[in-house]
Amino acid sequence: MEREQWGNRWGFVLAAVGSAVGLGNIWRFPYVAFKNGGGAFFIPYLFALITTGVAFVAMEFILGKKYRGSAPLSYSRIHKKFEFVGWWQFAIAFFIMTYYAVILAWAVSYIGFSVKLSWGNDTQAFLFNKYLMVSKEPSLTHFGSIVWQVFLPLVAIWVITLGIAYRGVKKGIEALSRYALPVLLVLFVIFVIRAITLPGAVTGLNAFFEPNWKAIANPNVWIAAYSQIFYSLSIAMGIMITYSSYLPKKIDTTNNAFITAFANSSFELLAGIGIFAALGFMAQQSNVAVNDVAAGGIGLAFVVLPKIINELPLPQVFGAVFFICLFIAGITSLISLLEVCIAAAVDKLGWTRKKVVVTVGGVAALISIIYATQSGMYLLDVVDNFVNSFGVLPSAVVEVVLVAWVFRKLDVLKNEANLYSQIKLGWYWKICISVITPVLLTAILVSSFRTNIGTVYGGYPSQFVAVFGWGLSAFMVIIAIALSFSNWKAADKLPAYVEEAKS
Repeated sequence: MEREQWGNRWGFVLAAVGSAVGLGNIWRFPYVAFKNGGGAFFIPYLFALITTGVAFVAMEFILGKKYRGSAPLSYSRIHKKFEFVGWWQFAIAFFIMTYYAVILAWAVSYIGFSVKLSWGNDTQAFLFNKYLMVSKEPSLTHFGSIVWQVFLPLVAIWVITLGIAYRGVKKGIEALSRYALPVLLVLFVIFVIRAITLPGAVTGLNAFFEPNWKAIANPNVWIAAYSQIFYSLSIAMGIMITYSSYLPKKIDTTNNAFITAFANSSFELLAGIGIFAALGFMAQQSNVAVNDVAAGGIGLAFVVLPKIINELPLPQVFGAVFFICLFIAGITSLISLLEVCIAAAVDKLGWTRKKVVVTVGGVAALISIIYATQSGMYLLDVVDNFVNSFGVLPSAVVEVVLVAWVFRKLDVLKNEANLYSQIKLGWYWKICISVITPVLLTAILVSSFRTNIGTVYGGYPSQFVAVFGWGLSAFMVIIAIALSFSNWKAADKLPAYVEEAKS
């Protein structure tokens, strides 16, 4: 069975960058940098980018290209006992995309709201009460009714996503990336240029870039830097392994890893400039400090920025521009998550891509409906925290420890990369992957565990967090182990170079 391939190298790079550039670049990085030393934060951030970001992306690119399969298949070709990590990442990608699609549905709705500035002056009340219709408190047994104004755009999101995936790697994902990434860049540059020309923009930029050098001595700042790099690059989710498995054999993976990682960070910096210029404008309009209006996450995108947009000339235009950017950044990431699941199921079951898209994508779409209920916001918050903290993070630690220390594949991967790469990997890369990355990721994991075990996350009812937080984290591991024990029904249809890949 012939494996699909990208049309050319740049199709792959654009798809990889599209996966990495997501919602977190726009709404997470600016606030994280601001709260962790401003300009001084860029020192640990750059160090994290070079030692973990580029190094980890390079490792996953080589893994996918050499072992020619989805995450479970690639790990299985290293060793059968490694396969469960691939299914763990399959489960992680699956559950992330179930709620990620809902956030994109919000963005689509807000594109429409921009036309008449429907969110009004009290943007927080609009989001939670009028649009999401959030229930008073979460419940294990009663999620409230479906919020139709969320459900309908959610259906549209899934139709678009499944339609693109249905068309395949070259005609679907690559074709989207070739148009979506340039459009995203142009629109976001327009947003940034408008933001930096606003009254008070300089105040916001000063707040963003002013260095607090004492922060560098704080271990939590370094943890924040590594966390941001790690979560924003779509690593340890099976995405980069899956995407690189569609590459031809003679391709420069190391150079592509540098391009992907630095393009992602460049967009984060651009987002920081645009967001804090806009926050500086809002601070001046409200006669308060930038610190009083700064926010991150959903609150920044759907509460603070609509407030800022209200004060702009031509607010309808710039409102639409921002939320279109949010949509484009998110849809390329959502498709990459779905592709992880598609590739794994095709490899394991031998089904056609179209059958897997309908089956796996359909199940994910049905599950996502629960986030379109009145308790959807609570569920999304808990699942997002635990899937990332106790799914993505520990799977990354296990992945890198198994590759570097248990199965000792770093020399094999290094030699594979150096056959075709202009930038040669050597001792520095091996130290980054075998020592720096596992140590720092373990520190982040321990810090996250202490935070979540010390208090009930978000002040939610303990049973709610136990089931949808800790319970879901454990469920993903159980599913991964169970799937790793099942037989490869497509074994006789796998590419003929399996044995070569094991060398």
